[in-house]
Amino acid sequence: MPNENSRLLLEIDAAIREINRRHINPAISELTLTDLNPVIEMVARARASYLQALFEIATKSNGELPGKEGVARLHALRMRYEELVKGMQALETAIEREYLDVRKR
Repeated sequence: MPNENSRLLLEIDAAIREINRRHINPAISELTLTDLNPVIEMVARARASYLQALFEIATKSNGELPGKEGVARLHALRMRYEELVKGMQALETAIEREYLDVRKR
């Protein structure tokens, strides 16, 4: 029984890889690090904006908790940052699992 389970899990993994590659690979051309740099830069800029806003709110609050506007701004920046991070993680996963083709340069 355990061998059958292991075999099934291997087959599932192979099917997942093949199906994802079939859908994802044609949608995105072969990648290099240069191709990924705009995505990496975008995530870094979103992170910087979020952290900068946090520090601005803290320095302007004079020891008080931030108001609704400050929290709303910070929330929007965090949501943008987290969504971009999730996208980058999905891209990394697609590369790791060979759903996408990559080349050295």
